[in-house]
Amino acid sequence: MSAARHPLAGQPAPPDALIDPEALREAYFSRRPDPASPEQAVAFGTSGHRGSSLDGSFNEWHVLAITQAVCDYRRRAGIRGPLFLGADTHALSAPALASTLEVLVAHGVDVMLAPDGQFTPTPAVSLAILAFNEGRDGSDRADGIVLTPSHNPPRDGGYKYNPPHGGPAEAAITADIQAAANAYLARSLNGVLRRDPERALATSCCHVYDFQSRYVEALGDVVDFDLVRAAGLQLGVDPLGGAGVDYWPAIAERYRLPLTVVSTEVDPRFAFMTLDADGQIRMDPSSTWAMRRLTALRDRFDVAFACDTDHDRHGIVTRSGGLMPPNHYLSVAADYLLRHRPAWAPEAGIGKSVVTTALIDRIARRLGGPLLDMPVGFKWFTEGLCAGRLGFACEESAGATLRRRDGRLWTTDKDGIAAACLAAEITARTGADPGIYYAGLTADLGEPLADRVEGPATRAQKAQLAALTAADLPARSLAGEAVTAVLDRAPGNGQPLGGIKVCTANGWFAARPSGTEDLYKVYAESFRDEAHLRQLMREARQLVDAAIA
Repeated sequence: MSAARHPLAGQPAPPDALIDPEALREAYFSRRPDPASPEQAVAFGTSGHRGSSLDGSFNEWHVLAITQAVCDYRRRAGIRGPLFLGADTHALSAPALASTLEVLVAHGVDVMLAPDGQFTPTPAVSLAILAFNEGRDGSDRADGIVLTPSHNPPRDGGYKYNPPHGGPAEAAITADIQAAANAYLARSLNGVLRRDPERALATSCCHVYDFQSRYVEALGDVVDFDLVRAAGLQLGVDPLGGAGVDYWPAIAERYRLPLTVVSTEVDPRFAFMTLDADGQIRMDPSSTWAMRRLTALRDRFDVAFACDTDHDRHGIVTRSGGLMPPNHYLSVAADYLLRHRPAWAPEAGIGKSVVTTALIDRIARRLGGPLLDMPVGFKWFTEGLCAGRLGFACEESAGATLRRRDGRLWTTDKDGIAAACLAAEITARTGADPGIYYAGLTADLGEPLADRVEGPATRAQKAQLAALTAADLPARSLAGEAVTAVLDRAPGNGQPLGGIKVCTANGWFAARPSGTEDLYKVYAESFRDEAHLRQLMREARQLVDAAIA
């Protein structure tokens, strides 16, 4: 299923791998999507709508139609507060920001924008929404939009909507927005209100909001920077040319940290990146191939970290072991937080997606902390975070957020910055970097071996996979062990997984369609050995291939 590794994986991007930003922008404004083509329609996955102007899947018409649909939703939902608008450093984010403003201003929406030239990470938008809405109810509440395709290649653009709870919009909301946006596309934007883009910024609806200073100032409520500073750790960070590029120097200055920012370069081509496993440029902080620049410097730092383009994902590099797989660091963070956050309420447990390591299940059982296993998609954690039932929420794709140290809510969307800074606190308090901490965990609880593979899948095949039920997989054994559970719904909330998970005493596999690409993904984990993992993956692939043949 998975493609062979590209011969240039981990190498600097050659000139022929670089995009032409001007060609992207020209196609953004000139190309009209075909509303009859599923590949060119608006499609909200687990993290919003994504596509490329070169493919006719992320163009001016898409952004105008989606924003009109958001305005329609705001009106029906009675949301009349301001809208916090952020954008990352992808080439298509700036034109998408202008198009979004055209529609918002035409509807008289008060838009909160970062100062000119300042990019906006996803967690800063989530925090701004929650800070504004604290103590407010009803129509005065705010919401937000982030223009980002996350860690996707430089040719892509993306659009995410966060309602007043500050987290990713629920499936019902995005389905509504998606349907309305596609209807506007089919009508050639008839009904979409617009304001001339050159005058939109000059209207009284646009307000400057300093996302950066407010976020940086509040971050000390989440991470114990006094402890980090006193430990005298040498810290490093690579923003990967993303939206948090100016946040890191500000964090270092505000909390007087010995934090080296290894690069402040912003380039919409991302020419400084090393190629990912498939030969694509991808700002993925959990990829050993994409993270070669920082891992080469690991001996300079006690612990180092990176974030993806909108800074909602993290990557942790330790002196002891290099880049940590996301599941390893998430396990460390879960164990550490359950032990070292005494002000958190007893019911504030751990939330994880069903494809995240079962080591966290073992940690929760040992420490007596509540655990909620949820479907894939960070939106499923929002309610638990707001209600105080979750202290830490995470998913295996290196996304996580946590509460403030005193137990108050922080963000309801993924926060790569806070998760990365937590690694410095862990190292300072325990005297061991997260890699060493993980070794101690697995010595006590068992060491899981994990793998994830991807394969191409059409939209029809992805729909088939998403619709699988436990009855479709009547397996009694898996990789030589008795099957203990076949799940098509998440134990934490009873919602459909959008795929399937099969468990045994010492392993499991899960299969689901990608929410953002024409791929399907198979995950497997074994607490026995490499041979067992390979057998799990082999049998899982056979089952999935047969299901979508």
